[in-house]
Amino acid sequence: MDDLSASLTLRRGSLARVGLERVALIEAVAARGSISAAAKDLGLSYKGAWDVVQALNNLFDSPLIEAAPGGKAGGAAVVTERGRAVVAAFRRVQQELDAALGKLEAGLNGQPADLFWSLGMRTSARNALRGVVSHVTPGAVTGEVTLTLTDGVEIVASLTRRSIEELGLEVGAPAVALIKASFVVLAKGEGLRTSARNQIAGVVARRDDGAVNSEVALDIGGGKTLVATITRESAESLEIAVGDPMTALVKAPHVILAVE
Repeated sequence: MDDLSASLTLRRGSLARVGLERVALIEAVAARGSISAAAKDLGLSYKGAWDVVQALNNLFDSPLIEAAPGGKAGGAAVVTERGRAVVAAFRRVQQELDAALGKLEAGLNGQPADLFWSLGMRTSARNALRGVVSHVTPGAVTGEVTLTLTDGVEIVASLTRRSIEELGLEVGAPAVALIKASFVVLAKGEGLRTSARNQIAGVVARRDDGAVNSEVALDIGGGKTLVATITRESAESLEIAVGDPMTALVKAPHVILAVE
């Protein structure tokens, strides 16, 4: 029989998850002071490491890693007090779990270890942003739910009345906004007039160009990032560069809310 093993996932509240791979990245950043250097140590791509950092910062109520993008050459990165606390908690729980597994395995008496399994939320949406419901506008058929992501940053979702009730979306309830990157439209300039319900101001943190499309990461404050996928032609036409102020436009029906 194979040795019994477990995959530890640490949560803050009921939403944000941190697994061993992500904890290893946090620890590597703390040791190296650079996301690019940490990525190299762990065999990750620079973009892959940045994606993990952005996901962690988006899902927690405060950033776990604060970093200044410096390209593949590297930029300074610091693990915050919250990040250190998450790692310490994870390692403590892991130690206790390992000890418990040792006792459990000894008492299985030859039974198969695959009696144990776990579930986890997986989504194809590029953006998963944790927040708290701050306002609900009910309607006869559809209503609007406002999710506060961080101070001064809100996003509105349009849902059926039945969905609002079934998900228990009321003021103070935690939820995650799921938004496909292709649903995020980027615009420059102030005083925009648009039909998009959500207009989120931010600063370009990263731009990655492909043969046809470009992926643009927008820092929207509070350590959270919103990613948009647009055509490379559009990115070049708008002359999008790191540090540029931009506005992300997202229609309310394009925002999906998830709860646990």
